[in-house]
Amino acid sequence: MESITTARRTEDIALDLLKFVAAQANVGSKGAGATGFGVTASPKSDDQVTHLLELYARCRQAVEAPIK
Repeated sequence: MESITTARRTEDIALDLLKFVAAQANVGSKGAGATGFGVTASPKSDDQVTHLLELYARCRQAVEAPIK
């Protein structure tokens, strides 16, 4: 049995991957401050949450994929 303190769980690795991808793609971040003119095209927060959860699932699949 592997020690939890020495081996990182795949969930932790997938979360780190999610953070990296989201930061690089500006996913889930708020848009730049508007000057008050025009309509902001920010997605709904529910849509952002759904997108982040889908991205996390894809990150878990990538981390858990067998090495060929």
